[in-house]
Amino acid sequence: MADKKDEDLHAEGLRIYKHAVEADAHNRERYAEDIRFARLNEQWPEKIRKQRETEGRPCLTINRMAAVIRQVVNDARQNKPAIKFHAVGDGADQWTAKVLDGLVRNIEYSSNADVAYDTAVDNAVSGNVGYFRITTDYAADDVFDQDIKIERIANSLSVVPDAYCMDADSAGWMDGFVTEDYSLDAFKAKWPEADAASFEGDGKGVAEGWLSDNLVRVAEWWRRREVAAVIIKLSNGQIVTEKQFADPELQQLLAVQGVKEVARRETRTMEVTQHLMNGCEILETNEWAGKFIPIVPVYGDEVIIDGKRYLKSLIHDAKDAQRMLNYWRTTSTELVALAPKAPFIGPTGSFASDANWATANTGNHQFLEYDPVPDAPGQVPQRQPFAGPPAGALQEALNASDDIKSITGLYDASLGAQGNEISGRAILARQREGDTSTFNFTDNLNRAIRHAGRIMADLIPKVYTVERVIRTIQEDGTNRSVKVNGPTEPLPEEVQAQQEQAVGIARIYDLTSGKYDVTCESGPSYTTRRQEAAAQMIEFIQAVPGAGQIIGHRLAKNLDWPGADDIAEDLQMVLPPQLQGQNPQLMQAQQQMQQAGQIVQQLQRQLEDQQREHAVEVAKLRIDAYKAESERIKAVGGGMSPEQVQALVFQTLQQVLTSPDVMPGDPQPTPALPAQPGMPEAPPQAPPQPPIEGIAG
Repeated sequence: MADKKDEDLHAEGLRIYKHAVEADAHNRERYAEDIRFARLNEQWPEKIRKQRETEGRPCLTINRMAAVIRQVVNDARQNKPAIKFHAVGDGADQWTAKVLDGLVRNIEYSSNADVAYDTAVDNAVSGNVGYFRITTDYAADDVFDQDIKIERIANSLSVVPDAYCMDADSAGWMDGFVTEDYSLDAFKAKWPEADAASFEGDGKGVAEGWLSDNLVRVAEWWRRREVAAVIIKLSNGQIVTEKQFADPELQQLLAVQGVKEVARRETRTMEVTQHLMNGCEILETNEWAGKFIPIVPVYGDEVIIDGKRYLKSLIHDAKDAQRMLNYWRTTSTELVALAPKAPFIGPTGSFASDANWATANTGNHQFLEYDPVPDAPGQVPQRQPFAGPPAGALQEALNASDDIKSITGLYDASLGAQGNEISGRAILARQREGDTSTFNFTDNLNRAIRHAGRIMADLIPKVYTVERVIRTIQEDGTNRSVKVNGPTEPLPEEVQAQQEQAVGIARIYDLTSGKYDVTCESGPSYTTRRQEAAAQMIEFIQAVPGAGQIIGHRLAKNLDWPGADDIAEDLQMVLPPQLQGQNPQLMQAQQQMQQAGQIVQQLQRQLEDQQREHAVEVAKLRIDAYKAESERIKAVGGGMSPEQVQALVFQTLQQVLTSPDVMPGDPQPTPALPAQPGMPEAPPQAPPQPPIEGIAG
């Protein structure tokens, strides 16, 4: 049954793959053409290029596309989108959202996510679509903790998208493929148990398109389907699936924590599975923790008509203008290059004696001799004058250049060249016009990164499930280690915001519960914004001199001096409490409590001293009483037998041990012992003595 099931699943995968490739064939063809045109300078038709090369004529390529692409791509690089989490409900809070912000920054930093983002937007602008992906992997070789990673997909043609989804991102994808070609030896080494016999022969047992030039194609088939599920609500507010709840390790952990099941219900959810397949069989099957296919597209210019999606690059419509520019610049260059080959004109017989006239256009001769002609006295051979470059060809080249600007929406000011604009305001307006005309590419990148944030928001509660210490990166680039899913000290920002000075207060940043929404904010980098803020603060302080005493520490913090942070801290320390974010009434109450605590400690120390002195006096009195009793025993023991002496000693020890306190002012009566034979009667007890001053009875 398992083999039959795998065969049916493989047949389904081949069918879906073939249909998806056919549905996206026009976009894939355009992608390859535009990339070759803009990046590989393949801008002349192959037939014309070969003909001109055969004739020895120039075939120039003045590629304006690369500069246009770099302008848009580098502008997107300078305005990096940032993923932000916002608490929605079910136990979510703003401070855990800040921890998630820092965690995602660390994921992006450790994964080199900027390379993934830049590659995707570059492919979208140059071709028509780019992709990046989200994966999970173990944090180290010797641990079981996993981390989320963002990886780039360099070749956009290796991805085959869902044939039916027309969403602006991949949130609605039900199927998706990522292909990679392996040599036969590499394929055998990676999957030694796979059936490689079909690839070694004539390949008849391999599906069409899965074997070419001895390369075996392996595809990741991401399959997303809606399935029935049962969710369980726990007493700590956490929601888990029935499958998760049945895990023995989770059961043991919940039992230790005293967490129990509160309620359960049936629901519908998405299940994502990764199948590794080739043209013959399913190689591996892996379950994915999230509910989205972790492949994120960055689309170029998009047009949907008749239920079909058409994607275009930035330079797709400018290719004809670029070809015209190449042609007219080549034509003018060819005409100018042929100008020195204009023939010499002279009377018949003028060139008979000197053979150098035959190479006058190609050689560099010191002199040329001509033969005078009697019928044309005074006439010497002359070269035809050069009329100059053809004005028509140059004008057409200028027209083609203007066409490229108007089609792409990027004029001279946007490319950093001198244009017709004179004032700074006019230059900025033209630059803004260029940014606006190409903003759809940058905005598509923002959408893609926002969807990546939703994928990570779905994955984090399922990957970071145990109590662990994670590294977070703040907005200013500083690192901070935060303990999650367990008691820890609150963040400094949270302490300051809530006026909590007791660092011992326990706080739990639970990443496994709560719902969070994701937004994506784009703009200049933190360093650029800090520099701009410092410049504007200086201008503000110059306009309002009194503000320097209030915001001086903020200005110092935004400067790039060595030790600027120390200067900022020194300036902040001299600010009034109100400007330091502190509550004066709370501070006064804390000072009073501190003073009261010191008084209590002083009184406690005095009481301890008195108790020690009292204990010393009690010990002395007990010693004196024991000595007095010893002397009495000596006095009366002269006429006593050893048995009577032993009984008297026993009586004395009993009095000492049973007495709670031996004080002169509060004597304890001596209990009568049974009379011993021959033992004299005990002397009468002394009358009570007044208490000693300073010692309580």
